[in-house]
Amino acid sequence: MAILCERPERVAEVVAGIGGEVRAAGDLAEANRLLHADGAETLVVVGPETDAEEALAFAARLRVERPAVGVVLVRRNVDVALLTRALQAGVREVVPAGDVAALSVACARSRELSWRFAGGPAEPVREGRVVTVFSAKGGCGKTTLAVNLSAVLAAGGQRRVCLVDLDLAFGDVGISLQLDPVRTIVDGLGMVGHLDERGAASLLTEAGPGFAALLAPVEPGDAERVPAQLVAELLVVLRGMFDHVVVDTPSQFSEHVLAAMDASAHHVLLTTPDVPALKNLRVTLDMLDLLSYRRDVRSVVLNRSDAKVGLSEQDVERVVRAPITARVPSSRDVPISTNRGVPITVATPAHPVSTAIARFARAGVLGEPAAPARRSWRRRGAA
Repeated sequence: MAILCERPERVAEVVAGIGGEVRAAGDLAEANRLLHADGAETLVVVGPETDAEEALAFAARLRVERPAVGVVLVRRNVDVALLTRALQAGVREVVPAGDVAALSVACARSRELSWRFAGGPAEPVREGRVVTVFSAKGGCGKTTLAVNLSAVLAAGGQRRVCLVDLDLAFGDVGISLQLDPVRTIVDGLGMVGHLDERGAASLLTEAGPGFAALLAPVEPGDAERVPAQLVAELLVVLRGMFDHVVVDTPSQFSEHVLAAMDASAHHVLLTTPDVPALKNLRVTLDMLDLLSYRRDVRSVVLNRSDAKVGLSEQDVERVVRAPITARVPSSRDVPISTNRGVPITVATPAHPVSTAIARFARAGVLGEPAAPARRSWRRRGAA
C-alpha cells in the first residue's frame, strides 16, 4: 500500500507507476492524517503539484517521526539543487514527472529499504514473465501482435508491462506506437556487466499506463554494436521490474533472439495460412527441438486465420505438426489502428481481433507458470 499526495484531477498521471493499492490524499495535511491512522504504512509519493518547500519540510519531519516511511518526490523539473536539498531533507528518490518506469523502480527500492529498516526480511523479488514473439517469416504481423499483447497485459495500468524491440536493425515498435526514440537499447552499451534497475529504467520510453517500451536503435550501424550479453542482462533486470516483458524479435535466429528465448517463460510462434510461412514455422519448431527448448511453453498463433486461401486449419496443423493455440482474424481495422499509433486492443476492445488477442493473453500467457524455457544443455553445463 502507498499514499499518493496529489490533486484529485492529477492522480491518474502518477498512480500507474506506484504499484499495489494506493490511497490518494489531496494535500500533505491529509497525507499526514492517513499516516497517523496507519502505523504500518511505509511509502508516501508526493506528486508534482505539491509545493516543493512544503514537500521537503514534510520529508524532514517524517525522517525524525517515522524513519521507516520513505518519501518519493515527483517533480516536473529535476536539477542538482533540488536533488541536493531533497537528500538533505531525507527524501529517498526524486523522479521526473511522466517517467512511469523510473517511478516504479523508485517505489520498489523505497519499499525494500523500509522492510530492511524495520528489521524484517526483504520483500519478495519480483519475478516477471518474459514472453518472446517470433516468426521466421516477415510480414506475418509479429510486431502488431507483440504491441497488442503488451497492451492487453498492461490492462490500462493494472499490471506493469515492458515491450522490448529486439529487431535491432528494422524495429517498428516505436513507430507503431508513435513514440519518440530519445532513448534506445544502444544507450545501454556502457552498462554491460553492471546493469541495474536504475540503468534499465533510464532506457525506457513510456507507452501508456503501466506500459513501457525499450526501443530499437534508429541510427544505421547501431544494431551491430549491441551485444547479446546486454540483451540477456536487460531481460534479467526487466523481469524484476515488470509483471510481464514482451519481446518482439526479428525474423531470424541470432544470439540476441536465443538470449530472449532462454529467458522466456513462453514462446509465441506466429504464422499465417500460406505455404512459405508454414514451412518456416515447421523449420522453427525443428530448430527449437534441436536446441532442447521445452515444448510445453510454446503457443502457435495463426494470424489472419479467416483468410480464404485454400488451406484449412487441419491443413495448417498437418503441415506444422503442432496444434494451433490461438486464431486471430484478419481486418483492415488493424493497419488503420497502427497508422494512428493506438493498438486496436486499446482503441476498440470489443473488436474480433482484440477479443482474440485478449483471450490468448488470458489462457496462453497469464495462465502459464513463469519458469524460463532455457535450453537443457545450458542447465547441464551449469551443473
